[in-house]
Amino acid sequence: MSSTGELRHTALDALHRSLGATMTDFAGWDMPLRYGSERDEHIAVRTKAGLFDLSHMGEITVTGPQAAALLDFALVGNIGGVKPGRARYTMICRADGGILDDLIVYRLGETEYMVVANASNAQVVLDALSERAAGFDAEVRDDRDAYALLAVQGPQSPGILKSLTDADLDGLKYYAGLPGTVAGVPALIARTGYTGEDGFELFVKPEHAVELWQALTKAGEGVGLVPCGLSCRDTLRLEAGMPLYGHELTTSLTPFDAGLGRVVKFEKEGDFVGREALREAAAHAESQPPRVLVGLVAEGRRVPRAGYAVVAGGEVIGEVTSGAPSPTLGKPIAMAYVDPAHAAPGTSGVGVDIRGSHEPYEVVALPFYKRQK
Repeated sequence: MSSTGELRHTALDALHRSLGATMTDFAGWDMPLRYGSERDEHIAVRTKAGLFDLSHMGEITVTGPQAAALLDFALVGNIGGVKPGRARYTMICRADGGILDDLIVYRLGETEYMVVANASNAQVVLDALSERAAGFDAEVRDDRDAYALLAVQGPQSPGILKSLTDADLDGLKYYAGLPGTVAGVPALIARTGYTGEDGFELFVKPEHAVELWQALTKAGEGVGLVPCGLSCRDTLRLEAGMPLYGHELTTSLTPFDAGLGRVVKFEKEGDFVGREALREAAAHAESQPPRVLVGLVAEGRRVPRAGYAVVAGGEVIGEVTSGAPSPTLGKPIAMAYVDPAHAAPGTSGVGVDIRGSHEPYEVVALPFYKRQK
């Protein structure tokens, strides 16, 4: 929220309202939840294309001769090893190993990086990076107001974007970004997303956001592009088994607890915040495996929600972190942390306690949905 306690608005706010969007407070931003049916929006992204306003995400620019060294110290990943034009999924942890946020870091140039934080954690990440920058010849800059962020996601998204840019989209790999012009608007074009589909995220100046949204809408008219809100973004990422901060990731979990220990790069040179605690967490995870993040598919129709207990044989064996009806599977699904003894796909006798009733669920491997390449 702004210092006055009012909700922040993206550059596309008036446009969302003109489209009849249902708005909601998300991390202090007034954001579109849905425009019509969230199920229709979800299916459009899976089968055609969807257009999202993600301008609430937190962009932080890190520049200077020691920008890479600072990020290698501040984050758990090997950021110095990221080539210009590429991006890396990583995390920022506390000294005790707890996850402060999961991030995407783009290397924009030799000494320039853009860190993209979740909206709810942007200030926390900015503060941590600024604090950890002490002693490094690098500058940490809050660029949240410098960018609007639009995402085009779904199987038709490459074709839609190709009609508006001469940038080399075919050569743009997953988790890469390149500067280009889209519909005459200067943009950082990134092949990233949070839906499980192919797609692009476009970082532009806020004053160009409306013009770009309209151009993308027009370009997608013939192939079924629809505007999409945060509600279907959540069901899309859930089907794709992607973690959401505050649900699958929290400060009380280390990356190893979350089954994402692979993002921690102990082999990189020098110290980094949380190294010792994370080394202990890694050793502990080997000797005494933590709860495992699994998928659960309902046999009935009742929808599990975050915080519901997962049960087996009358005992609590875990907890649901995210749950929703799955438009693709046609059944309620959930992600949950469960005891290792009940984590194998097909484990029988597992249920979710939904208001006192133990509803049967099938344990499955994540993700629930994987797009055909």
